Amino acid sequence: MSELINRLINFGHSKEMEKTDKRSSILEAAEKLFCELGYEGTSTRQIAKEAGANMAMINYYFGSKEGVFMEVMDGRIEGFKEQLTSISNDNLSGMEKLLKVVEDYTGRILENHAFHKMMHRELSLTQRPEMFVRIKNSMAENRLVIEQIINDGIKDGSFRQVDVRMLIATLMGTISYVAISPSKITSGTNLDINNTEDRKIITDRLIKHLKDLITIYLTPKNDTKTN
Repeated sequence: MSELINRLINFGHSKEMEKTDKRSSILEAAEKLFCELGYEGTSTRQIAKEAGANMAMINYYFGSKEGVFMEVMDGRIEGFKEQLTSISNDNLSGMEKLLKVVEDYTGRILENHAFHKMMHRELSLTQRPEMFVRIKNSMAENRLVIEQIINDGIKDGSFRQVDVRMLIATLMGTISYVAISPSKITSGTNLDINNTEDRKIITDRLIKHLKDLITIYLTPKNDTKTN
Protein backbone atom coordinates (compact mmCIF):
# COMPACT_ATOMS: atom_id res chain seq x y z
CA MET A 1 0.00 0.00 0.00
CA SER A 2 2.77 2.41 0.97
CA GLU A 3 4.57 1.61 -2.30
CA LEU A 4 1.45 2.55 -4.25
CA ILE A 5 1.15 5.82 -2.36
CA ASN A 6 4.82 6.62 -3.08
CA ARG A 7 4.27 5.91 -6.76
CA LEU A 8 1.29 8.23 -6.84
CA ILE A 9 3.26 10.96 -5.04
CA ASN A 10 6.20 10.57 -7.42
CA PHE A 11 3.84 10.62 -10.37
CA GLY A 12 2.30 13.85 -9.09
CA HIS A 13 5.74 15.42 -8.61
CA SER A 14 6.73 14.33 -12.09
CA LYS A 15 3.66 15.99 -13.58
CA GLU A 16 4.33 19.20 -11.69
CA MET A 17 7.94 19.21 -12.92
CA GLU A 18 6.71 18.64 -16.46
CA LYS A 19 4.32 21.59 -16.17
CA THR A 20 7.07 23.83 -14.80
CA ASP A 21 9.46 22.80 -17.58
CA LYS A 22 6.84 23.40 -20.27
CA ARG A 23 5.94 26.78 -18.82
CA SER A 24 9.62 27.77 -18.77
CA SER A 25 10.04 26.56 -22.34
CA ILE A 26 7.17 28.77 -23.47
CA LEU A 27 8.67 31.82 -21.74
CA GLU A 28 12.13 31.17 -23.21
CA ALA A 29 10.69 30.71 -26.70
CA ALA A 30 8.55 33.83 -26.36
CA GLU A 31 11.47 35.98 -25.19
CA LYS A 32 13.59 34.80 -28.13
CA LEU A 33 10.84 35.58 -30.64
CA PHE A 34 9.92 38.93 -29.08
CA CYS A 35 13.58 39.96 -29.33
CA GLU A 36 13.84 38.87 -32.95
CA LEU A 37 10.42 39.90 -34.28
CA GLY A 38 9.01 42.39 -31.77
CA TYR A 39 5.67 42.10 -30.00
CA GLU A 40 3.49 42.70 -33.05
CA GLY A 41 5.55 40.41 -35.24
CA THR A 42 5.25 37.47 -32.86
CA SER A 43 2.18 35.25 -32.72
CA THR A 44 1.11 32.73 -30.09
CA ARG A 45 1.25 30.09 -32.80
CA GLN A 46 4.94 30.87 -33.40
CA ILE A 47 5.62 30.77 -29.65
CA ALA A 48 3.91 27.39 -29.35
CA LYS A 49 5.90 25.98 -32.26
CA GLU A 50 9.22 27.32 -30.92
CA ALA A 51 8.49 25.92 -27.45
CA GLY A 52 7.25 22.54 -28.66
CA ALA A 53 3.94 23.29 -26.95
CA ASN A 54 0.39 23.81 -28.15
CA MET A 55 -1.96 26.79 -28.15
CA ALA A 56 -4.03 25.32 -25.33
CA MET A 57 -0.98 25.34 -23.05
CA ILE A 58 -0.29 29.01 -23.76
CA ASN A 59 -3.91 29.90 -23.07
CA TYR A 60 -3.90 27.81 -19.88
CA TYR A 61 -0.72 29.31 -18.42
CA PHE A 62 -0.86 32.89 -19.70
CA GLY A 63 -4.27 33.60 -21.22
CA SER A 64 -2.95 35.49 -24.24
CA LYS A 65 0.15 36.78 -26.03
CA GLU A 66 0.03 39.87 -23.82
CA GLY A 67 -0.01 37.57 -20.80
CA VAL A 68 3.14 35.83 -22.04
CA PHE A 69 4.85 39.16 -22.73
CA MET A 70 4.01 40.53 -19.29
CA GLU A 71 5.29 37.35 -17.64
CA VAL A 72 8.60 37.73 -19.48
CA MET A 73 8.82 41.39 -18.50
CA ASP A 74 7.85 40.71 -14.89
CA GLY A 75 10.52 38.04 -14.64
CA ARG A 76 13.23 40.43 -15.81
CA ILE A 77 12.10 43.29 -13.59
CA GLU A 78 11.61 41.07 -10.54
CA GLY A 79 15.04 39.52 -11.04
CA PHE A 80 16.67 42.94 -10.91
CA LYS A 81 14.55 43.88 -7.90
CA GLU A 82 15.86 40.85 -6.00
CA GLN A 83 19.42 41.89 -6.86
CA LEU A 84 18.79 45.45 -5.71
CA THR A 85 17.18 44.37 -2.45
CA SER A 86 20.08 42.05 -1.69
CA ILE A 87 22.63 44.81 -2.35
CA SER A 88 20.62 47.36 -0.37
CA ASN A 89 20.54 45.03 2.64
CA ASP A 90 24.25 44.19 2.48
CA ASN A 91 26.54 45.59 5.18
CA LEU A 92 28.36 47.86 2.72
CA SER A 93 29.09 51.56 2.45
CA GLY A 94 26.87 53.69 0.23
CA MET A 95 29.60 53.90 -2.40
CA GLU A 96 30.14 50.13 -2.39
CA LYS A 97 26.41 49.53 -2.77
CA LEU A 98 26.05 51.97 -5.66
CA LEU A 99 29.10 50.64 -7.50
CA LYS A 100 27.77 47.09 -7.11
CA VAL A 101 24.34 48.14 -8.41
CA VAL A 102 25.94 49.68 -11.50
CA GLU A 103 28.18 46.67 -12.07
CA ASP A 104 25.33 44.16 -11.74
CA TYR A 105 22.86 46.20 -13.78
CA THR A 106 25.35 46.85 -16.58
CA GLY A 107 26.20 43.16 -16.80
CA ARG A 108 22.52 42.18 -16.76
CA ILE A 109 21.50 44.65 -19.49
CA LEU A 110 24.40 44.03 -21.87
CA GLU A 111 24.12 40.26 -21.46
CA ASN A 112 20.49 40.61 -22.59
CA HIS A 113 20.90 43.62 -24.88
CA ALA A 114 18.51 42.27 -27.52
CA PHE A 115 15.75 41.98 -24.93
CA HIS A 116 16.50 45.45 -23.56
CA LYS A 117 16.33 46.91 -27.06
CA MET A 118 13.01 45.19 -27.68
CA MET A 119 11.62 46.39 -24.34
CA HIS A 120 12.46 50.02 -25.09
CA ARG A 121 10.96 49.69 -28.55
CA GLU A 122 7.71 48.38 -27.09
CA LEU A 123 7.61 51.04 -24.36
CA SER A 124 7.96 53.75 -27.00
CA LEU A 125 4.68 52.68 -28.63
CA THR A 126 1.22 53.85 -27.58
CA GLN A 127 -0.93 50.91 -28.68
CA ARG A 128 -0.79 49.20 -25.28
CA PRO A 129 -1.16 51.87 -22.56
CA GLU A 130 -2.12 49.45 -19.77
CA MET A 131 0.95 47.33 -20.45
CA PHE A 132 3.13 50.44 -20.56
CA VAL A 133 1.83 51.73 -17.21
CA ARG A 134 2.31 48.38 -15.49
CA ILE A 135 5.90 48.00 -16.71
CA LYS A 136 6.68 51.65 -15.96
CA ASN A 137 5.41 51.29 -12.38
CA SER A 138 7.46 48.15 -11.79
CA MET A 139 10.61 49.82 -13.10
CA ALA A 140 9.90 52.87 -10.93
CA GLU A 141 9.94 50.66 -7.82
CA ASN A 142 13.44 49.51 -8.72
CA ARG A 143 14.61 53.08 -9.27
CA LEU A 144 13.35 54.02 -5.81
CA VAL A 145 15.70 51.47 -4.25
CA ILE A 146 18.66 53.05 -6.08
CA GLU A 147 17.42 56.49 -5.12
CA GLN A 148 17.33 55.46 -1.46
CA ILE A 149 20.92 54.18 -1.58
CA ILE A 150 22.11 57.54 -2.94
CA ASN A 151 19.99 59.59 -0.54
CA ASP A 152 21.30 57.57 2.42
CA GLY A 153 24.85 58.30 1.26
CA ILE A 154 24.08 62.03 1.04
CA LYS A 155 22.50 61.95 4.48
CA ASP A 156 25.48 60.28 6.16
CA GLY A 157 27.94 62.55 4.38
CA SER A 158 29.66 59.91 2.25
CA PHE A 159 28.16 61.48 -0.91
CA ARG A 160 28.03 65.14 -1.77
CA GLN A 161 24.68 66.83 -2.40
CA VAL A 162 23.55 66.13 -5.97
CA ASP A 163 20.40 65.94 -8.08
CA VAL A 164 19.70 62.27 -7.36
CA ARG A 165 17.19 61.62 -10.12
CA MET A 166 19.36 63.30 -12.72
CA LEU A 167 22.25 61.10 -11.63
CA ILE A 168 20.14 57.95 -11.95
CA ALA A 169 18.95 59.09 -15.39
CA THR A 170 22.58 59.64 -16.41
CA LEU A 171 23.65 56.18 -15.25
CA MET A 172 20.67 54.24 -16.63
CA GLY A 173 20.60 56.30 -19.80
CA THR A 174 24.25 55.60 -20.53
CA ILE A 175 23.77 51.86 -20.03
CA SER A 176 20.71 51.85 -22.30
CA TYR A 177 22.54 53.93 -24.91
CA VAL A 178 25.34 51.36 -25.15
CA ALA A 179 22.93 48.40 -25.14
CA ILE A 180 20.66 49.86 -27.82
CA SER A 181 23.30 51.53 -30.02
CA PRO A 182 26.62 49.76 -29.33
CA SER A 183 28.06 50.90 -32.66
CA LYS A 184 28.21 54.44 -31.25
CA ILE A 185 31.11 53.35 -29.02
CA THR A 186 32.52 50.44 -31.04
CA SER A 187 32.82 52.33 -34.32
CA GLY A 188 36.35 52.06 -35.71
CA THR A 189 36.98 48.78 -33.87
CA ASN A 190 36.22 45.13 -34.60
CA LEU A 191 34.16 44.75 -31.42
CA ASP A 192 30.75 43.11 -31.84
CA ILE A 193 28.34 43.09 -28.89
CA ASN A 194 26.84 39.83 -30.16
CA ASN A 195 30.20 38.11 -29.67
CA THR A 196 30.64 36.85 -26.09
CA GLU A 197 34.29 37.90 -25.72
CA ASP A 198 33.71 41.29 -27.34
CA ARG A 199 30.64 41.88 -25.19
CA LYS A 200 32.73 41.32 -22.06
CA ILE A 201 35.24 43.92 -23.26
CA ILE A 202 32.44 46.41 -23.91
CA THR A 203 30.80 45.62 -20.56
CA ASP A 204 34.03 46.01 -18.60
CA ARG A 205 34.76 49.28 -20.39
CA LEU A 206 31.31 50.63 -19.56
CA ILE A 207 31.48 49.53 -15.92
CA LYS A 208 34.87 51.21 -15.49
CA HIS A 209 33.57 54.43 -17.03
CA LEU A 210 30.49 54.51 -14.80
CA LYS A 211 32.44 53.68 -11.66
CA ASP A 212 34.90 56.49 -12.40
CA LEU A 213 32.00 58.86 -13.02
CA ILE A 214 30.24 57.91 -9.76
CA THR A 215 33.38 58.07 -7.65
CA ILE A 216 34.48 61.46 -8.98
CA TYR A 217 30.99 62.97 -9.01
CA LEU A 218 29.76 61.80 -5.61
CA THR A 219 32.92 62.06 -3.49
CA PRO A 220 32.51 65.13 -1.26
CA LYS A 221 34.73 68.01 -2.30
CA ASN A 222 37.26 69.42 0.13
CA ASP A 223 36.12 72.98 0.69
CA THR A 224 39.21 73.86 2.71
CA LYS A 225 41.15 76.53 0.83
CA THR A 226 44.90 76.33 0.87
CA ASN A 227 47.18 79.32 0.37
